[in-house]
Amino acid sequence: IDGFLTEVDKTQNCSFFLLISKLWMISRLDVIGCTMILVTAFLIVYWRGQMAPGTAGVILSYMLTSTFAFNNLIHFAAEAEAAIVSSERVEEYSKIEGEAPRRVDPSPPEDWPQKGVITFVNFSARYRDGLGLCIRDVNLEFEAAEKVAIVGRTGAGKSTMTLALFRILEAAKGSILIDNVDISKVGLHDLRSKLTIIPQDAILFSGTLRMNLDPEDQFEDIELWDVLERTKLKGRFPEGLETPISEGGHNISVGQRQLVCLARAVLKSTKILILDEATAAVDVETDALIQRTIKTVFRDSTVLTIAHRLNTILDSDKIVVMADGEVIEVGSPAKLLADPTTEFYSMAKESGIV
Repeated sequence: IDGFLTEVDKTQNCSFFLLISKLWMISRLDVIGCTMILVTAFLIVYWRGQMAPGTAGVILSYMLTSTFAFNNLIHFAAEAEAAIVSSERVEEYSKIEGEAPRRVDPSPPEDWPQKGVITFVNFSARYRDGLGLCIRDVNLEFEAAEKVAIVGRTGAGKSTMTLALFRILEAAKGSILIDNVDISKVGLHDLRSKLTIIPQDAILFSGTLRMNLDPEDQFEDIELWDVLERTKLKGRFPEGLETPISEGGHNISVGQRQLVCLARAVLKSTKILILDEATAAVDVETDALIQRTIKTVFRDSTVLTIAHRLNTILDSDKIVVMADGEVIEVGSPAKLLADPTTEFYSMAKESGIV
């Protein structure tokens, strides 16, 4: 509701300025019209001996009418210009290429994916047509229940891999398979409902804690309370599940927002979990809690971590190092750290790990 009222206020502000502009224009046009009538009256008086009274009356009458018509002309011209802008926007939006269908027949089995095996086969993608490839020729396989960290410097393409998994970016070449099912052949709803992501900026909506934990109303209260206890949130909200949450969760701390997202992920318990620098903005205690919860709750799930703090991913099964949209190194943390020539060793040294 607060978000709706904010948008209404923005619209009313625009309408107010439009009204003020119209009044400004009308007042100027009235001055111009009165000036024209005054000049016409002076000319009639000046040529009074050469003009019949009836003609003078008709001229003044037409001047009054033409002033009104002139005002209307300017008014409708301004309205037409505003309407044309709206039409241009509608045309622009109508030409935007839509997403893939939400569901595609035949749909994957209800229990898909059973294992959570992810395979990138010669995969490349770009942000939009006409641009260069943002990730190129990626060939990777993540085994079931494997804990994988994707690292790299800024702009390396780490988060782009996440966008590709959710099909926010479509493949320019190659494919991504989940349990040997090509995700390009799966409807967006079926695909995205089987993946869970905890982003760096927690996504919370205006409403209650209950609504943010279970927006589709799929779980019982006892399950929600169990999740709150497992994520150490049970005692942090005095009003329980009915605790009000503002848009974006700005009435609670950053750490609590991330823990709510973690609780939401625990409720879904999907076979694939993605952490997109989820602990980059939280304190060390919250970071440790998130890591412990993931290790216990998601021990049978495939976990992909877009890493910000290298010290948090040293216990991963596999490290993928990216640079300029390409995979340059793959291996266990111990293997990569044992080789001083690797990029991962260089990054670890900069972080003070070695």
